[in-house]
Amino acid sequence: MAFVYILKSVNFPKTYVGSTIDLEKRIKEHNQGQSNFTSRYNPWKLIYHEKLGNLKEARIRERYFKSATGRRFIKKLFQVN
Repeated sequence: MAFVYILKSVNFPKTYVGSTIDLEKRIKEHNQGQSNFTSRYNPWKLIYHEKLGNLKEARIRERYFKSATGRRFIKKLFQVN
């Protein structure tokens, strides 16, 4: 089992899309500043996640969310800048 997730910065108009096999641990790592990009925009809140069969499927879905179509989907669904 794996996850694709979308985080939104609490203090900045930023989102982050990632994939992992341990969602709770990964979000904690982002909020503890253990990721280069996300450490600049702490704290983060989880706004969306999907459970997928394996990490390969999660990475494919992550790539979709990072595409122009996926970014439009996120913006429309969550009204995120």
